[in-house]
Amino acid sequence: MVHSSSRRSFLGATLALPAAAAASTGSGSPGQAPAAKSPAPPAAPKFTYATLGKTGVRLTRLSFGCMTTSDQSVIERAADMGIVYFDTARVYQGGNNERMVGAALKKYRSKAFIASKSLARDGKGALADLDASLKELQTDHLDLWYLHSRQAPNTVTDDLLEAQNAAKKDGKIRFAGVSFHGGHAEMIPAMLKTNHFDVFLMSYNFTMDPSIEPLIETAHKANVGIVAMKGLAGGVKPTVGSYRIPAEQLNKLTREGAPVAALKWVLKNPNVDTVIPSIVDNEQLEQNIAAMSSPFSQNDAKLLAMRLEEIKPLYCRMCGHCEGQCPKGLPASDILRFLMYAEGYGQFAMGRESFQGLPAEVAAVRCGDCASCSIQCPNGVQVASRLRRAQELFA
Repeated sequence: MVHSSSRRSFLGATLALPAAAAASTGSGSPGQAPAAKSPAPPAAPKFTYATLGKTGVRLTRLSFGCMTTSDQSVIERAADMGIVYFDTARVYQGGNNERMVGAALKKYRSKAFIASKSLARDGKGALADLDASLKELQTDHLDLWYLHSRQAPNTVTDDLLEAQNAAKKDGKIRFAGVSFHGGHAEMIPAMLKTNHFDVFLMSYNFTMDPSIEPLIETAHKANVGIVAMKGLAGGVKPTVGSYRIPAEQLNKLTREGAPVAALKWVLKNPNVDTVIPSIVDNEQLEQNIAAMSSPFSQNDAKLLAMRLEEIKPLYCRMCGHCEGQCPKGLPASDILRFLMYAEGYGQFAMGRESFQGLPAEVAAVRCGDCASCSIQCPNGVQVASRLRRAQELFA
């Protein structure tokens, strides 16, 4: 039977324990029951802040990733609560996400820090995306504009850098950024060398190799803003069925406690300015904000260790080890990420659209035609079966 309790009930029960203990020790005359006490009002959420590198902009360390959001009221509530940075992209929900975010933030525009992204591979296409983003977001400028999903330095061309410079000069963007899901060891030094970017948006979570830490510290010392994505390691709301893990293999505590623990893990790094988990409803908004309220603990570490064991065969850590290993040219880590969108995030359309955007000769490959797989993941991901699953779903 699927357990129906939510992360809210898990956190609520935990927070209620001190209050219950205090109530049991109430004072009163001998033989008389303690006087009834009015319930204490819920504590206001605690916000912590950081400055986003050379931009000088002060942000809450927990920001709002809009990728999977379809409820405008959740974005409005986040703005009312004090969240500053809202992150979307031209490609999200076929452009509908920008349209919804623009409507939600129209009355908050003077205090909202809005970021969007372009996947275009040339300057002309990127600037066309920017104009479309401005129109959909109902604004005359973006606070931050990313060249999105650049997995290798050669995907960041002079043409694209010139497009960002032109957009700055024309007042269409305030700050220039670049995002990458993997390839940190190459991307961070190469992007720093350009002396162009104000902000890096990168995958960063508890599953990744510790070698990433000094790279992030180097970028932070160079006064580049650091924004973390994929902080939950594969799902905004892990539940039974997430990643097709059988219910009996999922630990109740990891389903309910690991998401907040994962965000706390990211936020314990002082070199990370903010993290942008996707948020779909008010429950997630409140629980994610709670990650700012207490430090990462030993209990959090235990929860994440259990969660890592659960997702180990399924979740790609984007270490780059499989890059170029498939003789048929499959970009394994990209395809595994597309599968994550469908199975971890519940965004099947996004996963399929991303897969179908691959070159035709790549999308036509079928892993079932190979007698064996040349990719052996050092982290234990069952690459061949996961790629076959993606092909079954999306092709």
